[in-house]
Amino acid sequence: MEPVIKVDRLVKRYHKGEENAVDDISFEVNAGEFFAFLGPNGAGKTTTISILTTILSKTEGTVTIVGHDVEREAKQVRECIGILFQNHSVDLELTFEENIRLHVSLYGIYGYRPFYRLMPTEYKQRIESLAEMMGIHDSLFKKLKTFSGGMKRKVEIVRSLMHQPRVLFLDEPTQGLDASSRRSFWEHMQKVRREENVTLFLTTHYLAEAEDADTVCMIHRGKIAMSGSPNEMKRILMLERSMELDADDRCALKSELSEFKVEFMEISNGFKVKYQQQTPQLLLSQINTPLTKLNVMQPTLEEAYMHLMVRKDKEGEQNVDSGKGA
Repeated sequence: MEPVIKVDRLVKRYHKGEENAVDDISFEVNAGEFFAFLGPNGAGKTTTISILTTILSKTEGTVTIVGHDVEREAKQVRECIGILFQNHSVDLELTFEENIRLHVSLYGIYGYRPFYRLMPTEYKQRIESLAEMMGIHDSLFKKLKTFSGGMKRKVEIVRSLMHQPRVLFLDEPTQGLDASSRRSFWEHMQKVRREENVTLFLTTHYLAEAEDADTVCMIHRGKIAMSGSPNEMKRILMLERSMELDADDRCALKSELSEFKVEFMEISNGFKVKYQQQTPQLLLSQINTPLTKLNVMQPTLEEAYMHLMVRKDKEGEQNVDSGKGA
């Protein structure tokens, strides 16, 4: 199956720039995939997304969205994508429905009518269906200045889905939302993904939000540093896997751990045991001492990200130093 997004050897160099902002990167995103594009500030994320969404022209390479070239067929690309920006871009003096009606009219999806009752049946069915899915149908005719931040974000989701896009770009979509609103946002986005069959392309600094991604692509100084599933990245980077154990009889537990020849250390409330080459279940099955504490510590995507970025920074410094010595 043809990927819904295909980036081949993309390069972007800004006028008077000493280095490429995006430096010969390639990746693909499959239909229906949840794809996370991560990297530090200045790594090239925003530049790449701006090119993918037809806002910025590229210097070299090929980029296609649903088979359309982003430069030669920009209009067709825009018809296939939706964008959720990090900052709210709604009119607070208009109602939820008026915001959507203005948007679809400006973008030529439906012709403008001064009243909701005059809009086409197809429009009414679409907005009511999406509002129902977002759980804000009862607020359809209320002004947005009465909405919470989370509700405004849901209005923007409805707006971005009105033309039934194949790809939805999420640029820091939960910035400024509290923990409850962020959780609600992602519950609704997964629902959108299932029911609308939309491909999600995410950039975020809340790395926990990318834990459920199918593919994570990390960019560093304009180049792809690593790409794969979150679990693949953790495995490749050999991140520490450990568990915390304790028992009333700590001496017996310590004796058993020593016999197993596993790496462990004493901590304030028990033992920290590494299980890099084993599974927790296999190790626990060998312990006879009754345990009073068991806490399996799984490495996070954030740890993988930080580990990789530090490593790439060190590699960059070494290359600079070797260049000076040449």
